Amino acid sequence: MEFFRISKDIPFMRHALVFNVISLVTFLLAVIFLFSRGLHLSVEFTGGTLIELSYAQAADLEKVRSSLGKAGYTDFSVQNFGSSHDVLIRLPLKAEQNTAKIGESVMSALSAEAPGASLRRVEFVGPQVGKELAENGALALLLVVIGIVVYLAFRFEWRFSVSAIIANLHDVVIILGFFAFFQWEFSLSVLAAVLAVLGYSVNESVVVFDRVRETFKKVRGLTTAQVLDHAITSTISRTIITHGSTQMMVLSMLVFGGETLHYFALALTIGICFGIYSSVLVASPLVMWLGVSREQFVRVKKQIEGANRDGAVV
Repeated sequence: MEFFRISKDIPFMRHALVFNVISLVTFLLAVIFLFSRGLHLSVEFTGGTLIELSYAQAADLEKVRSSLGKAGYTDFSVQNFGSSHDVLIRLPLKAEQNTAKIGESVMSALSAEAPGASLRRVEFVGPQVGKELAENGALALLLVVIGIVVYLAFRFEWRFSVSAIIANLHDVVIILGFFAFFQWEFSLSVLAAVLAVLGYSVNESVVVFDRVRETFKKVRGLTTAQVLDHAITSTISRTIITHGSTQMMVLSMLVFGGETLHYFALALTIGICFGIYSSVLVASPLVMWLGVSREQFVRVKKQIEGANRDGAVV
């Protein structure tokens, strides 16, 4: 399905150097922010206290957050747990904290604006658990990267594999750079969004690369830059439909999803926007500069010794 079709190819590769300079600058800025500011890790990674509450009626999370804020708590997380009646509160790690006293303090803070809660459990999560989660998250990211590289190398060619993974890691680093610069909370849900963006972005690269391979096989006389321009131009309608639909759903989560989904949706929003740019205008120039050509996709005709003058193809 297409909304429109462009008859004349847009010369994207004419500005390939400009696109990659922009990408390099944003990438370097993201790296600088990551090293200078660091990520604001959530309780899952740093350790802290988990408090589970239960209400007889649906809990008002905004009142719970307001009560905790007025009581002097910072960097806490409040969300429903299982049902609208159950609430899970995460408090950051503090030195010499007593879990029993923290539970009593939280219940006292809630009694003013959000009364009626019953305390179910109070658990302390040590920093060692958070360290293991961070290591497992990094391992998951590494395995996804390796899987994408292997898949693209088998399906296309190593030049496509290298270009796609550089472009998609560019998206991941930029998302992390945004979270480092603004000091947004980086939680497990944000990590899930980063992994989702990595897979989502490579899908766009695969679509463009598939059209590149198809054009190399069917059309002769075009330069590599012209083939890439044709591939990108011919998939623009599909790109707008796919990414536009996805972005609408993600923005609805960002606006109406509440605090629980806010940073998850924010990471996806940033990732989709930069994913479109990098998959098309970063990966494609990299493929061109790595030397992709028609000969890598078209099988050479070989003449069998003793065959007729027309030759035989194997």
